[in-house]
Amino acid sequence: MHFSSNWATADGKKQLLAMGDGYRESEQSWKELLLDLKQRGLTSDPKLAIGDGALGFWKALPQVFGTTQTQRCWVHKAANVRNKLPVGQQVKAKEALHEIWLGRVSRGR
Repeated sequence: MHFSSNWATADGKKQLLAMGDGYRESEQSWKELLLDLKQRGLTSDPKLAIGDGALGFWKALPQVFGTTQTQRCWVHKAANVRNKLPVGQQVKAKEALHEIWLGRVSRGR
């Protein structure tokens, strides 16, 4: 399985820093990729890591970058929530979740 690590610079530009082949995004595969980043010069822990539901990433991250804060990817989380709903409710739920993401939630109805 192929997987990658994209990072954002201080000015918000995204950069691909690493790609790897691994066994189903396992903890060991992610740890090897993160250690490779360290060996190639990533000397300080990233401030924030955002990822999907790949459990191997979440297990490996604190082993390599112990102070990095974590956040679940909003797009992946919202998709997981919608998939638990009946098909007829998914479009409306997607719109509602998008409004929450944009911060335009109606208050005081």
